[in-house]
Amino acid sequence: MTDQAVPDAVDEWKRWHERRVEAVSAPYGPLALVGTHWLEDYPEGRLPAIPGSWAAKDDGVVLTADAEDGLTLDGEPFSGEVRLGPDAGAVADARVGHGERRLVVLVREGVWGVRDFDPGAAARRWFAGIDATPHDPRFVVPGRFTAYGESRTVRVENADGRERGLGLGGELAFVLDGRELTLKVSVQGDGTLWAVFADATSGVSSFRFRFLYAAAPDAEGRAVVDLNRAQLPPCAFADHFLCPFPPPGNTLGAAVEAGERNLL
Repeated sequence: MTDQAVPDAVDEWKRWHERRVEAVSAPYGPLALVGTHWLEDYPEGRLPAIPGSWAAKDDGVVLTADAEDGLTLDGEPFSGEVRLGPDAGAVADARVGHGERRLVVLVREGVWGVRDFDPGAAARRWFAGIDATPHDPRFVVPGRFTAYGESRTVRVENADGRERGLGLGGELAFVLDGRELTLKVSVQGDGTLWAVFADATSGVSSFRFRFLYAAAPDAEGRAVVDLNRAQLPPCAFADHFLCPFPPPGNTLGAAVEAGERNLL
């Protein structure tokens, strides 16, 4: 490692941390989520503090509203009936709005729901930052990804108390302070690896679990494991996220004293 390598890594980490703080505190970032409502829990179609009538129908959600409800659809005042699919883009671009709020349609394992993002959420006003440990080169290590022969799904508890499937594509092995460690990871569409993990600091000096992303491995399965970029899951910022808990085997015996640790 050159003398310049560590200063460059420190500067890159600082920029990453700044971008993270900006993203979570943005008008429609995680701190703005004030509710996640599953339509099966509201058979009459009336959601808490959300105008209109919402009903799951086959492959979508049917929203019925009057002009007095004050809803907008694609930025225009809405009344009548419309069938909605899941909002896959940025929250700010969600099809349905109510003033500055954005009502995001989602589906999980065939169950439809609506998320309520409010830029005026109290959590945004109270946010004081993310407690993160400064970059430490000791937590940047080479890793080796081994894909499963086929994708596997395990059932894990989610932050909302429900159990859902978590797709896993392989295992990422690395050595930290002389200890051989392995994480079960999901493989995202762009090849990026994603792990939900806990460690010896979880629930003590760090949040109860964290997320870790690694760039797509090369053809030989080599990947860089940078634990300095371990990050808080969305449910650390708002109780209404569904974050999966770590799957079996992803609670490390080592202390990962790196990355994002808690909210300030």
